[in-house]
Amino acid sequence: MKSLILIIQLSFIISVALSGQSGDIVKTAGITSELHRANIGRIIFTSKSVPLSELKETDFLKSYELTNKSDLFMNVFLGNSITNYLHLIVPGLNADELAKSGNYQFTLFVDSHQIYESNLMPGAPNRDMKDKSTTLNVPLINNKNEGWYLWSQYFWMRFMNNGGDSVLTEGRHLLKMEIRPYVNGAAGVKVGDIIASGELNLNVKMKPVIDISKISLNPVIPYNGFEISSESFNQNLIKTLKGNISEGVFKNISSIIVLKNGKLLLEEYFNGETRDSLHDPRSAGKSFTSTVTGIAVNDGYLKNEDQTLKEFYSLKSYENFSSAKENVSIKDLLTMSPVFDGNDDDGNSPGNEENMYPTPDWVKFVLDLPVSLTRPKDEWHYFTAGVVLLGDILNKEVPGGLEKYADKKLFNPLGITKYKWQYTPQNVPNTAGGIRMNALDFAKYGQLYKNRGTWNGKQLIPEEWVNKTFTKIKSIPGRKNEFYGYLFWNKTYTVNGKPYETFYCAGNGGNKIYIFPDQPLVIVITATAYGAPFAHSQEDKMMTDYILPAVVK
Repeated sequence: MKSLILIIQLSFIISVALSGQSGDIVKTAGITSELHRANIGRIIFTSKSVPLSELKETDFLKSYELTNKSDLFMNVFLGNSITNYLHLIVPGLNADELAKSGNYQFTLFVDSHQIYESNLMPGAPNRDMKDKSTTLNVPLINNKNEGWYLWSQYFWMRFMNNGGDSVLTEGRHLLKMEIRPYVNGAAGVKVGDIIASGELNLNVKMKPVIDISKISLNPVIPYNGFEISSESFNQNLIKTLKGNISEGVFKNISSIIVLKNGKLLLEEYFNGETRDSLHDPRSAGKSFTSTVTGIAVNDGYLKNEDQTLKEFYSLKSYENFSSAKENVSIKDLLTMSPVFDGNDDDGNSPGNEENMYPTPDWVKFVLDLPVSLTRPKDEWHYFTAGVVLLGDILNKEVPGGLEKYADKKLFNPLGITKYKWQYTPQNVPNTAGGIRMNALDFAKYGQLYKNRGTWNGKQLIPEEWVNKTFTKIKSIPGRKNEFYGYLFWNKTYTVNGKPYETFYCAGNGGNKIYIFPDQPLVIVITATAYGAPFAHSQEDKMMTDYILPAVVK
């Protein structure tokens, strides 16, 4: 009976596909293989990436053991391109209009219950694929290709975050996927018939058994600037954490460093990294810009953080002149609250950092931006371009330029000699982030703030600047009890009912330097989960369930 129903469904899909050919609005790549022709309307799952030209029926999965290290790919065979399917739904729109308003709708079922449905945003896949492609060959889970996530992987992550994780309990389940076309038009969302579907029997094993008797901790040895701590901590908790990282429960972690009372308590590396590895912390590097600003103010190269842009730039020579732009202060840039129409959390924002990087002059990009007419005055908004502007001001005002000044006043006194800046098109250190150094040197930087700006008895950062930095100046919109200081974040973890406040540097991928004002702790986590929505949430769980319980009394 099931076979008969399947044949009827496939026949309907094929007939719809073929009937649409005569009314196609764009020319497709067609059906170019017998395998494709034999599987029109099917979603085939595989355990690895196999080019469609090499795909064989022996690669098709009927059942699969799903662990934290499993990869899962989907191969979709369609009778037409998505643009032509959209044309069947709304024949009155042209190809450009369809591309902007429609795409695939994916629906996932577990054990016959619909769990998640997503109308894929019109921008992905790209226009050429939407017009021509009659197949999809994309990953849902791809652990081997860290740091690069396709729209299909984000779809799977959204599914897991919206019910999938709860229903895919340990044991056997039936996963089913359906794909339809949808168009979001003036009359609302119109959804077409199923154009492909597929099923996969899963044996879920996502909760590994960790045998801590087989796990050892990395021996801690001295490092320039750090003695070894003799304080005790819960080694079994850290071993359990190591086991979970090894089993892929926590992904793409590079290192964990814990300093207690200024001494090295814990030093662990993962995924091939070592104590000598230089890590790219992405936006965690923004905090270094705040540090150099404080030093420059103390040295008299900047008057104070209330200086405004009109003291450094002739803004009338840039586009969208406004006196409001002239009055943007260094403090506004430090607290991510200037009036510029730029917000990295908004893909449509003209000042989004992704619009800046392709331009030949990043400073001009910032100064050309208009003033926001909709955002409340002084509201916090994540604005990378503003930190680039601050870096340019520093580079012009300090002797020898930003790179030499930071080395002389900050890195050299800390004994940090192996580090790498990234640069802007004008060859200025890129204060947007990405300064690379090893995890222990990041820990030195954190300990410098824990020491209220002193290192080896010398005041490198004015204590007053550290106090200003560690002030809850701005509330983070949409986040409860989270704040922002001078390019440092603030939040409070709760462990066993007790609050642990931290000021911290944060960067894409899950990179953090934590300083705890009420605990003798500095904690560094480096990671390479760039662009992954789980990057920061998994670290929060690592902190609350393992690291903090292990090292606090």
